[in-house]
Amino acid sequence: MFDKNPSYTKLQRFAEKQLDLTDETIFTEKRIHDMCSEACGIKMIYAAQRIESDIIDILSDLAGEGDALKKMRSMQEGEVINTIEGFDSEDRAVLHTAMRDIFDDKKSSKSAKDAAILAEEEHAKLKDFLDDLDAEDAFTDMLLVGIGGSDLGPRALYMALQAYKTPARNVHFIANVDPDDASAVMKNLDLTKTLVVIVSKSGTTLETLTNETFVAKKFADAGLDTKKHFVAVTAKGSPMDDPEKYRKAFYMWDYVGGRYSVTSMVGNVILGFALGYDAVIDIMRGAHDMDKNALESDIRKNLPLLLAMIGIWNRNFLRHETLAIIPYSQALVRFTAHLQQCDMESNGKRVDKNGDTVPYETGPIIWGEPGTNAQHSFYQLLHQGTTVVPVELIGFKESQYGEDIDVEGTTSQQKLLANMFAQSIAFATGQEDENPNKTFEGNRPNTIIIAKKLDAYTMGALLALYEHKIAFQGFVWNINSFDQEGVQLGKRLANTILDTIKTPEKTSYPHGKALLDHIAEM
Repeated sequence: MFDKNPSYTKLQRFAEKQLDLTDETIFTEKRIHDMCSEACGIKMIYAAQRIESDIIDILSDLAGEGDALKKMRSMQEGEVINTIEGFDSEDRAVLHTAMRDIFDDKKSSKSAKDAAILAEEEHAKLKDFLDDLDAEDAFTDMLLVGIGGSDLGPRALYMALQAYKTPARNVHFIANVDPDDASAVMKNLDLTKTLVVIVSKSGTTLETLTNETFVAKKFADAGLDTKKHFVAVTAKGSPMDDPEKYRKAFYMWDYVGGRYSVTSMVGNVILGFALGYDAVIDIMRGAHDMDKNALESDIRKNLPLLLAMIGIWNRNFLRHETLAIIPYSQALVRFTAHLQQCDMESNGKRVDKNGDTVPYETGPIIWGEPGTNAQHSFYQLLHQGTTVVPVELIGFKESQYGEDIDVEGTTSQQKLLANMFAQSIAFATGQEDENPNKTFEGNRPNTIIIAKKLDAYTMGALLALYEHKIAFQGFVWNINSFDQEGVQLGKRLANTILDTIKTPEKTSYPHGKALLDHIAEM
């Protein structure tokens, strides 16, 4: 049990005498230089965390007591870890890492090797598909129809890398079952030049199939054959694995969960269309390199483990309930939304791997918005509010387009970074003033995550950094980060309410009927 480990008690004692970053003898230039780790072109500067070297050592011990590295290796080797012992569960391996393990000849295990071979086969199909599209030169737009992880991850990466997209190729998204959203997206599409990618592992996802039917009717009304325009991403043998309905089917597997599926064909089809196959490979390479870094035994060299354990320090010992992830890059406008699902769907759990209720806090609430705009909205609370919110700031030395304007001796990108660095320092040191309204308490923990440039490789590495951070925290908390029963409950009840709408006289769900009564006469 996490809170019974020897290191847990040691950390509690350290938490009682919490570090004060407003002490100028503590938050020094040397500390900023020393408290930095680097891997895969990403630097993580954690000098503004309320943490000391001794605490990091004990956090490393805590990770060891929870077998975090062993569990990470087991995950990457394809052992069955998506389980709750003694209870019904998904009972399967977790192998999203195998989707990008296409570069090394030596695989860690037969399961991982087999999964990587399947991934390589799908990559070969994708390259052929993209080559055919290039030769055909008939399509300018692609519409992705999915929900949850089938939308958030692909959308986040597409928006992050739009600077590098192929001219005259655009991707659009329909996720919400809200018909107004679907109508708005399709309103300005030239359907004759549009491919539609339907993503559903089971081939039976109600929201996705509803949206597919909506979209298919638009094509039919325009006199177009959906088979020439529709592509499926689904499990092999699912109802959507049908060559009579789709011009191409790409496969996904049970061992790749939705929120971890963006480096599978779930994301690769639309990213390949928009960015080109070489960019897809660069994303895979960045993610794969970070996968390998997650196996590093030294916590100070293992970025995901270090980020995870600092998060555990803030959540379980300093008692901070939320985490703001704030990218100083507009291109990452949907990245935090993706991480919200990744983190909160993974670690928002109250039972451990044995089915016992945990007596300690697990996943924090994840939120955030991009950069300097956020400074003019919720930063007031971050600086002077009564709730302390740890912050992870993400930035890049260079802009994507390289079209910075020099104004008064500095470029736009330099001003952006100056704002990020200034906020990090301000969170840590605060400000004293005779006017209490202008006093900043400071001592607010934050981490800077910075790379040279947001390109395909870096995006892959950044994605995997957070995927493994989340997994490590779940391993240490001894919870199952790879199921989502809280999501399934809502789906089941929604279907019951839909049955009530269709046959109200036969309903067995009075609560739903009572709520429906409120709209019956509207």
